[in-house]
Amino acid sequence: MPNPGQPTIGLGASGDAVRRAQRALRRTPNLGLTVDGQFGSLTEAAVKGFQTGAGLVADGIVGPLTWDALPNGGPMPTLAEGSHGLVVARLQNVLTNGAGGQWPAPGPIDEHFGPLTKAAVEGFQAWAGVAADGVVGDQTWAASLHALSATLESTVGLDFAST
Repeated sequence: MPNPGQPTIGLGASGDAVRRAQRALRRTPNLGLTVDGQFGSLTEAAVKGFQTGAGLVADGIVGPLTWDALPNGGPMPTLAEGSHGLVVARLQNVLTNGAGGQWPAPGPIDEHFGPLTKAAVEGFQAWAGVAADGVVGDQTWAASLHALSATLESTVGLDFAST
């Protein structure tokens, strides 16, 4: 079960469950949806669209059946200078192979988020139009790569999303 124990949410809700639903909807993919933790009319419309496509009652409410049909909405890890591991190596690989000349190279693909990787992330963030703080969080993971409906998180791999 990709979204265990989630509460029923709808228009006007806010918080972590809404962020989880928004991340899951972005992964359907619905790249136009912002992960902001506020269940407004755009989130409601995205839920109804997903429900229709999934053969569910399109009521705009994320209850047990909708949660079960959605992909994992768990967050990707927040990465910053000092982070390490396979997810960092995959990030470095995407940044290395991405839009040539659009941002600096992250240095060697070594699973260590150091100053060169931070500079590459800042360059990518500026290119993608998100806050260029060198930290890879929800907004950076959700940034479009402008190719085949891909985002940074879908290219790095959703297998790093927590349940």
